[in-house]
Amino acid sequence: MSIWFLINIIVFLLFTWKFYQSTLMPHIIIGGIAFCFILFNWTRHAVFSTLRSKISRKRKIFFAKISKKVLPFHKWIGTTAYLLVCIHAFMVIQRYGFQFSNLKILSGSIALLIISFVVLTGWWRLFRPSYPMRIAHLVFDFSLFTFIVLHVFL
Repeated sequence: MSIWFLINIIVFLLFTWKFYQSTLMPHIIIGGIAFCFILFNWTRHAVFSTLRSKISRKRKIFFAKISKKVLPFHKWIGTTAYLLVCIHAFMVIQRYGFQFSNLKILSGSIALLIISFVVLTGWWRLFRPSYPMRIAHLVFDFSLFTFIVLHVFL
């Protein structure tokens, strides 16, 4: 199993703990749902890392079949997560205003910008697949994961 599975599980458990410790306001619920969608899509990276590792052929086939079943929904889950993040950002700005001095709002704004590029490169890869676009999509994904974890735990 890839180390990314372990990281994703730890992040999900910490997120769940943090989510239930906070006051459940509508913008937090929308952001939490978006986070779950993003983490679900990000777990595909863990699956592909596992496929490239030294595990038995039987397990590789098992993970490849799961990944193949999820593939048609990957771009739609990502787009839905993007829309939910936009709604979350709008609700936060309505409630608290836009303050760059607030690290939580700053990290969320950067994450919103990055997820825009993730979705854009993801859809672009559907119509014009190329290796540089794949790498760009992956780099944006790593950055997005980092900024979302930072945003959630600030």
